[in-house]
Amino acid sequence: MATTRKRYAVAATGQWIEDEGQGRRRLPAGEVHAWEPGRNETVCGLSLSRSQLTRFPHVSWTDAIPESGGSADQVRRLCRRCAVVAGRRGEDSRPRWQRTDPRP
Repeated sequence: MATTRKRYAVAATGQWIEDEGQGRRRLPAGEVHAWEPGRNETVCGLSLSRSQLTRFPHVSWTDAIPESGGSADQVRRLCRRCAVVAGRRGEDSRPRWQRTDPRP
């Protein structure tokens, strides 16, 4: 059985504009949450509009992790509940635990 990993984008409490490189890019700042594009809530259950979170569909969850060095220059905090679901590791890593022979 092949497991497909979901691709999570980022929703954040703030944003900043990066002027370096290939032009201007809008990037997340403040507290970040994992978000599945096409849904109106974060992985941890917060409503995007009621929580006034800004969507960043072009930024992947792994790039928002401060240790990644990606788009996380202004990220102050990762949502712990989102990090449990979406992971704090790269997309190529396998899950920590998997049941291989479930009881009947």
